[in-house]
Amino acid sequence: MEKINVAEKLSSFSDYFNPRIAGELNGQQVKRVKFKGEFVWHHHDNEDELFYVVKGSFDMHLRDKVITVNAGEFLIMPRGVEHKPVATEEVEIMLFEPATTLNTGNITDSELTRTELKKI
Repeated sequence: MEKINVAEKLSSFSDYFNPRIAGELNGQQVKRVKFKGEFVWHHHDNEDELFYVVKGSFDMHLRDKVITVNAGEFLIMPRGVEHKPVATEEVEIMLFEPATTLNTGNITDSELTRTELKKI
């Protein structure tokens, strides 16, 4: 058992849309990721996702609206809902999601798809 310093973990990498595992509990993973730019439209058939903004802000594009999520706020994306994160500036995120969650969901052939995540 050890405590985790969120800022320290986020400062250990600089690439975007490449989540790292920072902890695991009850079949869930706590991940750190940075966004900048546009991700791909996708959905997750079996998993909900929680996006907690540590620093910065981003827009979660849905097919019928856009939700801006700022530092200190989180958004739960229900399974099956198509979405696309977009960040005009760098944003630091903590993700809480089942260990089975693929970052690009139903899109498996994207250059942004990560099938093996590094633990930090």
